[in-house]
Amino acid sequence: MKPRYLACAITLICASAAHAATQQGGSLESRLSALEQRLAAAEERAQQAEQKAAAAEKRASSAEQQASKAGEQSEKAVAKSSAVEAQSALSSGIEFHGYARSGLLVGDNGSGTEGGPYLTPAGATGGAVGRLGNEPDTYVEVNLEKKAKLDNGATTRFKVMMADGQRSHNDSTGSTSNLNIRQAFAEIGALPSFKGAFKDVTLWAGKRFDRDNFDIHWLDSDIIFLAGTGAGAYDIKWGDKGHSNLSVYGRSYGEIDNVNSDVQSYIYTANNYYGPWQWMLSGLRARDNDAKSNSGSDGSIAVADKGYHTMLAYHGDSFFGLRDGTFKSALLYGHGLGGEVKGLGSDGNLSEDASTVRFATYGTTALGSNWSLAPAILAQQSKDRYVKGDDYRWATLNARLMQGFTENFALAYEASYQYMDLDPNGYNALEAVDGGFYKLTLAPTFKAGDIGNFFSRPELRVFATYMNWDKDLDNYAGTDSFGKTGFEAGGQWNFGVQMETWF
Repeated sequence: MKPRYLACAITLICASAAHAATQQGGSLESRLSALEQRLAAAEERAQQAEQKAAAAEKRASSAEQQASKAGEQSEKAVAKSSAVEAQSALSSGIEFHGYARSGLLVGDNGSGTEGGPYLTPAGATGGAVGRLGNEPDTYVEVNLEKKAKLDNGATTRFKVMMADGQRSHNDSTGSTSNLNIRQAFAEIGALPSFKGAFKDVTLWAGKRFDRDNFDIHWLDSDIIFLAGTGAGAYDIKWGDKGHSNLSVYGRSYGEIDNVNSDVQSYIYTANNYYGPWQWMLSGLRARDNDAKSNSGSDGSIAVADKGYHTMLAYHGDSFFGLRDGTFKSALLYGHGLGGEVKGLGSDGNLSEDASTVRFATYGTTALGSNWSLAPAILAQQSKDRYVKGDDYRWATLNARLMQGFTENFALAYEASYQYMDLDPNGYNALEAVDGGFYKLTLAPTFKAGDIGNFFSRPELRVFATYMNWDKDLDNYAGTDSFGKTGFEAGGQWNFGVQMETWF
């Protein structure tokens, strides 16, 4: 190739290269500039996003605070509402409680017959023989209560109890009604000005059954029954496990022929508790009661105008320490007017030398899922009770067994035996007798539920009862049931139906 051609070629090549470089440089600058713009735009968008995120976080935080405040307000509102409801329930609510039983008792001749848990001669001195298949009456209790709690923490309670008992089966019993007010009292408690041992004391006044009473329900026998019109204080605490209940009750013994007054008996009582132990001590005084006398084979004897009574009881939380359940035992003693140890202060004919000792023990336990057992033992001796030289001794053994078959049906079995050795020594023309009485009952029982609970009610029962006694008992009195035509020793069948309920 000639040199000038070669030079031209080189020149063309260089020019092309320069042009390409020029074009490439311009394109790079453009791209760099566009990239910077995009970066700036992205940065701006990022800042806007951060601002939006910050604003959103602020709104979320504000919402959370508002929600927290709303929650707190809601909790306060619920708590206030609960407090208002509780206060309203105490301040405005009236509680309604009741007990009732009613049944029909038919003898084996298809007509009426004798019955009652105190049917035997010993019943006059408190010897119950069992109520299952043995009650021909209708008895109703209606209890109304109003409770309140004041702003200062003090509490109030008012209770009234109306009751009526009937042996008539008619729908209208106005002419034979025993409707009466058995309780009407008021309590005040948790008084803020009371301190120390009296901090939790409850004061009461009116007519009432004492809070410390307890009984064997299925036997219809009180262990101790203190009632009347008076006043008292419950829960005076003198230790971690100890407290005392103090009371005074007034009762009337009725008119005395040669004394123009209604004899008032006053009972001053201290019930002292330490753990499961209860020690009761009472003194009794009756104005003018000694103006009358009782007559017996040894002449007349003065009726008591004073007396004392004491009881030591144990309230167990097991079935005699053998298994789950409950049991209670009590030993009672009374002298003079305290000689009626069960219904304290209820007998105004006791002599000034009367003395009585009584023992009672009973319990309840579940024997598996379908069985329950409730045994009881009572024994009593009373000497010089009404006249000098009289002697009343008796002992009762009783047991009720419940067998559940379905959730609504059970069989109840009850057996009672009572031995009596009674010597009235001429009092009220009563004869000395010595003998035994027994009663056996089978009662198909229906419940709405909770069939395994011995004390659940209501119950509807049908029953068959067989009872018999020693012939000697027919001679005790010409005015009682025993020995009457159609009710003599040799065996008696009773049949019937009964309902019992409480709530």
